[in-house]
Amino acid sequence: MENVIVRDPNILGGRPVFRGTRVPVEVLFENLEDGLSLDEIIASYPSLNRADLVACLESACSNLKATGT
Repeated sequence: MENVIVRDPNILGGRPVFRGTRVPVEVLFENLEDGLSLDEIIASYPSLNRADLVACLESACSNLKATGT
């Protein structure tokens, strides 16, 4: 995920953001929780791309399966 999500103390105080953006990763999950589709999220945040969003979701899913939660 280091090629999709980065942390830099100079960007949003080190919160995880999508590479090349200032968009926090939590935006993805908050927007999905609000019922938005990936296309709607990308329309709202044009600096994001579908491949990065899907990679983030797949990684989160894999991590949940690995921890048994």
